[in-house]
Amino acid sequence: MSADANRELILHFYDEVWTRGNVELAREVFADDFVRHTTRPTTAPGGGEGQALVAADFRRAFPDMALAVDLIVAEGDLVAARWTISGTHTGPWGEVAPTGRAIVYSGATFFRIRRGRVAEMWAHREELDLR
Repeated sequence: MSADANRELILHFYDEVWTRGNVELAREVFADDFVRHTTRPTTAPGGGEGQALVAADFRRAFPDMALAVDLIVAEGDLVAARWTISGTHTGPWGEVAPTGRAIVYSGATFFRIRRGRVAEMWAHREELDLR
């Protein structure tokens, strides 16, 4: 796939999964052998199944969440995106009980695309200080 097609794949993923809540799309976007490099307070299986679970868990914790892609760059098989999320912590996130607090935080995610699907992802974000 071209760099432009890879960029569009990631924009489609953010729009459908994170903005619209269509977490099932993650199963189509992420390869079955997808490798995640990230820290977060929840665990998930691999592949698109795991990414769908991560998104569903986050949306339960922050049901009013909004995600904005601030910057996206693609070159070859790599896509880098900087994003900002806002929402209200009204559901459990990992072992953290709901706080009722509004949050805004940013991060950057790097994706490696293979045969039209995400094969690898590195996520770096401001840590959620919910405790």
